[in-house]
Amino acid sequence: MADSDSYVKWGAAFARGFPDAWRTELVVLQTPVQPSRRQLHAALAGSGFTAESVATIELDDLGERIARTRPDVVLLALRGPLVRVVAPIVGRMPDRPVLVSGFPGLTIPAEPKAIVYREQVDLIVLHSRREVREFRANADRLGAAVGFGLATLPFLPDEAATDVAADAQRTDLVFAAQAKVPAAREDRVRLLGWLAAAARRHPTRRVVVKVRARRGEAQTHAEAFDFGELLGDPEVRRALGGTLPPNLVVEDGPMAVHLARAAGLVTVSSTAVLEAVALGLPVLLVDEFGVTPKLINTVFDGSGLFGGADALADWELRHPNAEWLADDYFHGREHDDWGVALANLLEARAAGPLGARPRAHNLTGGAVRRAFERKRMLGPHDRSFAGAASMAVALPARWLLRRARRVRRRVVALGGGVVEA
Repeated sequence: MADSDSYVKWGAAFARGFPDAWRTELVVLQTPVQPSRRQLHAALAGSGFTAESVATIELDDLGERIARTRPDVVLLALRGPLVRVVAPIVGRMPDRPVLVSGFPGLTIPAEPKAIVYREQVDLIVLHSRREVREFRANADRLGAAVGFGLATLPFLPDEAATDVAADAQRTDLVFAAQAKVPAAREDRVRLLGWLAAAARRHPTRRVVVKVRARRGEAQTHAEAFDFGELLGDPEVRRALGGTLPPNLVVEDGPMAVHLARAAGLVTVSSTAVLEAVALGLPVLLVDEFGVTPKLINTVFDGSGLFGGADALADWELRHPNAEWLADDYFHGREHDDWGVALANLLEARAAGPLGARPRAHNLTGGAVRRAFERKRMLGPHDRSFAGAASMAVALPARWLLRRARRVRRRVVALGGGVVEA
């Protein structure tokens, strides 16, 4: 079960690793971020699933579907807060299936709340040795008895291209856009200026701004300033010199298709870096905005892939350090252990029904809180009275709580003390 385009891509690719004898079904939950038909086609490219085979269901229909199909495993390829809504629904069912969850991209630094959201699943799949260490440490601190499995990121190609540098078909410099980084409009305009400079330096080669969505399409994370729309803004065009180079283009579609034509990849932070590295393509991670958890790029510390605006303009791309590769996403498929962990859970289920996993965190508010969590994630697809009522209670309460925390921080700061955020 998936909700957004990135989780559809990850979930469908991960399901390819299930045993061949298994029958798998992909359903998309109706939420405000569900992908369009075009996004579905792009996300499912090469997965073995087709957009036509995907069922779209409402959460209220989930119980009946689980009871009818009686799955052994349910993979919750959902955003964390939605896992917390869905997991107890499936977990309360008789002879419940094994519940698995995971992440479609970079998860370093590991946030404790990612564990809290998924504390009612049996197995969390992670994609690097470092991720496993950090998440396990968080789970121990939280007292969450959830299991972890190591898996190679499922949409990485198995073999690198034989000779990227000699491939005459590989001419594009692909920029992997992200909704959240950089966030500020002025930073995104600056970034477009550097990409325009790169395009002017190589007028016979394309610089492709690869976007995740078209106008009106949803993404996993909200994007305030779309790169394509910025390039169409007359004010932005004037700031970038009036006339943009014709070889600076904006395109969507599957990342794998773009990388097949790419001479290299540039981004601020994106899982596409890992896809490019797996293909043997050089990469540039633009560090002009810093290297911070907010930019989701601290995981690349020590990779050797960072560079500035001049490196981007000159197409100076890099290959990663071997030491970084072994600990971060390129451990080798022979070290994956998620399959063994899942097999053990299925054996336990065969020996006797699995009990519902309790929720131990964020309990304040009881039923009202749970109704609010559901309404917040489902939006208009939750038509319950409890959801509407919870919004009337929870939104003012959250505003007051956040206001009180800000005031407390100021008071402590004025007093010379220190307070954790």
